[in-house]
Amino acid sequence: MSKRIAIIGAGPSGLAQLRAFQSAAQKGEEIPEIICYEKQENWGGLWNYTWRTGTDEYGEPVHNSMYRYLWSNGPKEGLEFADYTFEEHFGRQIASYPPRAVLFDYIEGRVKKAGIRDLIRFRTPVRRVEYLADQEKFRVVATDLKADRDSEELYDHVICASGHFSTPRVPEFPGFQDFPGRILHAHDFRDALEFKDMDILIIGTSYSAEDIGSQCWKYGCRSVTVSHRTQPMGFAWPDNWREVPLLQKVEGNLAIFKDGSTAKVDAIILCCGYLHHFPFMEDSLRLRTANRLATADLYKGVVWVKNPRLFYLGMQDQWYTFNMFDAQAWYVRDIIMDRIALPDRAAMDADVAERVAREDALEDDYAPIRYQGDYVRELIAETDYPSFDVDAANEAFFQWKKHKKASIMGFRDNAYVSPMTGTLAPKHHTPWVEAMDDSLESYLQTPPCAAE
Repeated sequence: MSKRIAIIGAGPSGLAQLRAFQSAAQKGEEIPEIICYEKQENWGGLWNYTWRTGTDEYGEPVHNSMYRYLWSNGPKEGLEFADYTFEEHFGRQIASYPPRAVLFDYIEGRVKKAGIRDLIRFRTPVRRVEYLADQEKFRVVATDLKADRDSEELYDHVICASGHFSTPRVPEFPGFQDFPGRILHAHDFRDALEFKDMDILIIGTSYSAEDIGSQCWKYGCRSVTVSHRTQPMGFAWPDNWREVPLLQKVEGNLAIFKDGSTAKVDAIILCCGYLHHFPFMEDSLRLRTANRLATADLYKGVVWVKNPRLFYLGMQDQWYTFNMFDAQAWYVRDIIMDRIALPDRAAMDADVAERVAREDALEDDYAPIRYQGDYVRELIAETDYPSFDVDAANEAFFQWKKHKKASIMGFRDNAYVSPMTGTLAPKHHTPWVEAMDDSLESYLQTPPCAAE
């Protein structure tokens, strides 16, 4: 096979794509020449923690939004790889809500086993992707940061797997200019201990608002006030936590909200989401979409309808993550390897419109989970990615939602059944609110009572 493929990003989506091609090669099939560009020093994407914020040592914007003490905010049973289970990696079943270091170890374990690291050019951000219609090739310009040298290469296909949780959406409110405390976006949040004994204001009701507020509460902030634009999250928060309407302005350290209520705050954390931001793509190739289950202009959620030689992975709002990226990557691989034929432009546009309409018609809290579960099922049915019990994964998500409503600070103490192995996870040895050490060693240790 003489095709050349460029993959942008070596996070979970890009690694899924590399693993998909390696899986075919492992079966004796000829695969394309592949180059993966990664701007960070190591693989793992957002799971590759760094203390840095702002710009890195090369003057590049820091990609990472990961912070210390982060534990999975959804059950691992919903993201487990079908071809590499947690039990295979750790030698036993582990609890359902691993911290960052444990999940990074799991992600890394699969790609180390696959032996794909040599396909990645680290510290090499992509600067420009253009399509040369006369040659039916993509020109990719990238910078080797360590050598301070640009490269320009041609590819038959480009797969954008750079993610959409690294360019923050940063609003401004009157009075920010003169606020005497710190204002930061969740993208730059690194350590909850920074806010110990402080009154903090969080703007937004996304998962980052929920989790960063919970982290700050757990590690000793004085109070948490969460400002919402449309509606409160509505969980049974601790006594020193309250939800208020949207911030209107700040006067000194006094925050004033739409209902006239106020709060004195020491720090403001903007949990206002992220932009789908691809400045390296030429205009005709650039994805523009809201953060939703049915992305704009992507056939089957991955094929750029305006030029089906280009693919985007992991661009959806996400319930499923790692195994959905796998389903997408295997599907993209099979298009490139001519196993799956694409329909004409009209049919692809109709597919996008139908997915959007179905998402718009969803009626309850559980419907989006079923919608994305069905999407994963649809893709894996068309490839040789190992089939798994999607209904069981859905059930883990359903139970997760119920457990959060029952106890927002205790939901991580529950356990679920693996859709891959059918085994029930053990409960973690320490309740989440008491587990201050998020290291791999602490998480995996055998509790004394179990060793006796």
